[in-house]
Amino acid sequence: MNRTTEFVLGLIGGIFSFGGAFFAMFFGAFDKAATGTGGSISSLGIAAFVFAILAILGSILVKFKAKIGGVLMLISGVGILISISLFGVLPALLLIPAGLMGLLRKESKKTV
Repeated sequence: MNRTTEFVLGLIGGIFSFGGAFFAMFFGAFDKAATGTGGSISSLGIAAFVFAILAILGSILVKFKAKIGGVLMLISGVGILISISLFGVLPALLLIPAGLMGLLRKESKKTV
């Protein structure tokens, strides 16, 4: 089955996830420089970076193994939303539906 919708949503969500992760790491570094604290913000940005990599892998994998790719996109969407909350809303809005589509969409049977 052609899973272009899940692939595109996952890829765009993964790209936005990288942006949110870098933004969170930037704010963590800025907070650490200004106040001497901010290690937790930076570490959450790094966790979001790992989830962004999972999102890209899930979007690629959904073409070949839809269930595994859907699970990866769901995990990364929820993980990004938890780790960088406000910066991760847009990626989560793209990744969670793509993951659900990868899990729940049935294969169409072609009758010839």
